[in-house]
Amino acid sequence: MNVNEAYSTVVVCVCWSCVGDVVYLVSSCDYRPTVWRFHVYISAVRYCACVIRGTQILPFNSIPDRDQGKKTRTGSRRPEESEQSGEKRKRKRAITTVTSHGYPPYFLSVKERRVKMNQCVHGMIYLAVLVAFAACDAPPVPLDDIVIEKTFVPEQCVRAVKVGDYVRYHYNGMFPDGKKFDSSYDRSSTYNVYVGKKQLIEGMDRALVGMCVNERRLVKIPPQLAYGKEGYGDVIPSDAILHFDVLLLDVWNPDDVVQMKTYYTPENCSRKVEVSDYVRYHYNGTLLDGTLFDSSHTRMRTYDTYVGIGWLIAGMDQGLLGMCVGEKRIITMPPSLGYGSNGDGSDIPQQASLVFDVVLLDLHNPKDGVSIINQDIPQPCHRKSVAGDFIRYHYNGSLLDGTFFDSSYSRNRTYDTYVGKGYVIGGMDEGLIGVCIGEKRRIIIPPHLGYGEEGTGTKIPGSAVLVFDIHIIDFHNPSDTVVITTNYKPVVCETLAKKGDFVKYHYNASLMDGSFIDSTYNYGKTYNIVLGANQVVPGMEEGLKEMCVGERRHLVIPPHLGYGERGVDGEVPASAVLIFDIEMIEMEAGLPDGYMFIWNEDVSADLFTEMDADKDLQVLASEFSDYILRQVNEGKGRLAPGFDAYRIIENMFSNQDRNGDGKITEDEFKLKADETTHDEL
Repeated sequence: MNVNEAYSTVVVCVCWSCVGDVVYLVSSCDYRPTVWRFHVYISAVRYCACVIRGTQILPFNSIPDRDQGKKTRTGSRRPEESEQSGEKRKRKRAITTVTSHGYPPYFLSVKERRVKMNQCVHGMIYLAVLVAFAACDAPPVPLDDIVIEKTFVPEQCVRAVKVGDYVRYHYNGMFPDGKKFDSSYDRSSTYNVYVGKKQLIEGMDRALVGMCVNERRLVKIPPQLAYGKEGYGDVIPSDAILHFDVLLLDVWNPDDVVQMKTYYTPENCSRKVEVSDYVRYHYNGTLLDGTLFDSSHTRMRTYDTYVGIGWLIAGMDQGLLGMCVGEKRIITMPPSLGYGSNGDGSDIPQQASLVFDVVLLDLHNPKDGVSIINQDIPQPCHRKSVAGDFIRYHYNGSLLDGTFFDSSYSRNRTYDTYVGKGYVIGGMDEGLIGVCIGEKRRIIIPPHLGYGEEGTGTKIPGSAVLVFDIHIIDFHNPSDTVVITTNYKPVVCETLAKKGDFVKYHYNASLMDGSFIDSTYNYGKTYNIVLGANQVVPGMEEGLKEMCVGERRHLVIPPHLGYGERGVDGEVPASAVLIFDIEMIEMEAGLPDGYMFIWNEDVSADLFTEMDADKDLQVLASEFSDYILRQVNEGKGRLAPGFDAYRIIENMFSNQDRNGDGKITEDEFKLKADETTHDEL
């Protein structure tokens, strides 16, 4: 590309740049009628086309020069031009005419063509500036209709404004030059009005139709749809075009009712809210545009109230009906069912629609009693609890929505109490009556039979329904005795165990719920005791009496005949009923009650002399012990079975040694038959 071609290209670029400026400036003055703007665009393009044609990119050396055809250097004309001089002059006049009308000056000289192009460029720039001033500074031409520009549209539009709806919106009112003449924001209050009922200028009435809550529109209203030729006092002049930046905050209709949308339903719904029920629920309260005005969550406590008796606004009274515990729903209500034309005086404005996001946590009726759901009843059930029984049970305690508050399992010990005597809350007192050992049941307790309106102050809120999942471990009555069941008895069973007998037996011990305690089989040896010697719990003493060798029994021992309220640390819980399965293995007859030694033969008349081995008229402890053991070994006497022989002999000697000097004299020595208070020979 040579210099001339580059120059032509630059001119073309400048030309189109000017056209772009003109189009932009004219477009920015968008209150001009569309036809007027179209004419401006056409004029700019035609002017630029002229420039472009004048800068046709052709090689300059291929364009005929205007100087061609003149005299040669010798002053003479060319022969052919001389012959056609008349015809060329006619054609020259024609070309001049065409050029004067703006057609491409292909036959202009280079200098003339550059001058023409410069003139066109200057004219184009002048036109751009002129159009800009003319378009934007000239008095506006009235619009034909309202112009709506949607500057923000929410993702969801649940409802659009219709004629007859009541709306609440904010706005900024401006003239086309941007000067503000009014604003609801300055008054800190929305503009509230019915749509389509001639309460607004016609243009705004029409512009609001179809808007969604939180939608924002820029509305341009011509004078004939605004305040016309009269204007509005000193605020709005006559024939003024008005711009409104509108943000819709609320829409409702006088025919609206409460709208409920459940977005979570629990799997089990055994009961729904009815009129006069008392409920506990959490909520977030917002206006229709999403502005939060209140929340029970921020206070960290539920809202507790009766339903359907006028304690709530009408919309909430209706919206809560039919809910299940655990259900979540959105309740939307018009102001007529909310706070009406006055609002609440602080956070809820006048004529505001309200939206409550509610989760129901609790539900009961003052007429409710204890509800019992049997989950597992053992078979057979030999006995059911009655008032006055002492019961041991495990439990998990929760609120009606499943919120955990306590568990006996976490403490690894049962809850032990009397039932029917007011030791526990009324609902539990009632719910524990009629249970079987091993039974599992769910007890649902209304607050008036639980912890009432005050709750416990920590984990159990006021007016809370309580749910207890319980497992009965055992129960007994203070009047209970040992229950003895004989599982096997030999055919020959003549010798029966009695007080003082030395017995050997095996046992398996457990609790009423089957929990293992102990077993002699694990040790590979029997358990040996003397009946009546307080070597076992009283219940076992009772259960072993009158057994014969080979007999098997099942014993149920209440705690007051077992290990009592303390139990055995790490083995037997406090107040536990004990189960023993026992088998008598061996038995040795005991001595008569009160005797630790008896003679199998007649007593020697010279007993003291026989004991006094060294004949010093006194019997030492060693002499006494040797003599008694010799009599036992020879079968002439018997010591009480089941006891330490040396302890028995030592006790016998101390009883004979009246003065405690370590020896027995003949005067001190007496037989059992001669004694009234001592256990001697």
